[in-house]
Amino acid sequence: MSDSLPREIRGVMIPVSGGRLLLPNATVAEVISYTMPEKVDNAPEWLLGRLPWRGWRLPLVSFSMLTGIADRENTANAKVAVLKALGGNAKLPFVALLAQGFPRLTTVTPEGLISTGTEEALASGIRAHVLVRTDHAVVPDLQVIEELVANAIAA
Repeated sequence: MSDSLPREIRGVMIPVSGGRLLLPNATVAEVISYTMPEKVDNAPEWLLGRLPWRGWRLPLVSFSMLTGIADRENTANAKVAVLKALGGNAKLPFVALLAQGFPRLTTVTPEGLISTGTEEALASGIRAHVLVRTDHAVVPDLQVIEELVANAIAA
């Protein structure tokens, strides 16, 4: 039995205002239609509110507003990517992310994933800027995002 890493992984490119996010496909639980979220009192602007989903009230995050890529969001044709939380917080097993359309599946290989070398001054919530073949993408720092959401909800 070999302990080597897989040569390719299935990824998903999620369109957001001002760019695309690259995540492992296994992180996305579901993509749903956008509905007006319930407001969260005293929340930062990037926390758009809470959405009902399968018995949960998911925090809806604007990645673009959180990271300073955009100051507003267009919700006219928006979708919501429900992400599996990785932090182990039992009260926050999922986080909803505003998407500007349907995510696109992609295969990621070591040869096809290139860092753009802009990691010196990354905004909070961004792990890396990459090229997936010829597509620019941002790899979000889900752990930081989950911590920011948990703190914003608790405030």
